[in-house]
Amino acid sequence: MLKVTYLSHSGFMFDDGFHRVLIDPFITGNSNAKHTLEELNADFIALTHAHGDHLGDAISIAKANKSLLITVNELGNHLAEMGLNTHRMHIGGAYNFPFGRLKFTIAHHGSSTADGKYMGEPAGIVLKMGGHTIYHCGDTGLFLDMKLIGEIDKISLMFAPIGDNFTMGIDDAVKAVEFVHPEIAIPMHYNTFPIIKADPYEFKTKVESLRKKCIVMEFGETLEF
Repeated sequence: MLKVTYLSHSGFMFDDGFHRVLIDPFITGNSNAKHTLEELNADFIALTHAHGDHLGDAISIAKANKSLLITVNELGNHLAEMGLNTHRMHIGGAYNFPFGRLKFTIAHHGSSTADGKYMGEPAGIVLKMGGHTIYHCGDTGLFLDMKLIGEIDKISLMFAPIGDNFTMGIDDAVKAVEFVHPEIAIPMHYNTFPIIKADPYEFKTKVESLRKKCIVMEFGETLEF
């Protein structure tokens, strides 16, 4: 059993009844967010990259809950300098945590702090938890090696950015679903800002035309898989 909560943008909370894992919790300054920071107590926080709409409120949540921050090495070093508890990894590496196994994949994007400090490579995440294998693409353009991600692991849930401009748009995200062959595709990273306005139901229609399942999660919604 796995409860998945869509925090909005690219932020999700995963709860298997024993552990809570957050990915990219961006709440403050996000008008689509339905949760308060106090509601997001978590043992673990995984980050795809350092941009403000992904690092988001991870520092505040980690300080309040003594969470373990799981990041690529350079971002982890930066957070460790602040006195935070970190587990540092790199692209292609995986590690067994109390909640399950987490692996960082490549993502075609960038990663830096607001003042331009380099924070290592951006990443996608393959998360094995609660009997499911999840692929959170992170911020990325389409790339052919997504096929390998789907071949190496049978993906239950794929979270794909559709907002265009900074990431894949709808058509490229549909092609990504075709590459990965997940059981269920879920759109993310859209409608937070005007420049990434997109219709998740257009994505759903196009995914379903491939005879694949798509669920559009509402901001703040929790589903059980």
